[in-house]
Amino acid sequence: MQMLHDFLTTDYGLLSAASILAMLIGLGYFVWYVTSHVREDCERQERLAREGRQG
Repeated sequence: MQMLHDFLTTDYGLLSAASILAMLIGLGYFVWYVTSHVREDCERQERLAREGRQG
């Protein structure tokens, strides 16, 4: 219980929490960015294949 209290009330605990939160937000953005571009590339490749072209 003391560990949780220190984590939420001390300056180093709050900085650690902010760092963890920033890392998770960055990871979420990275995953979203990569999956959206992969999806776009797959759709473009399927469209080109339907039209009979090679990309």
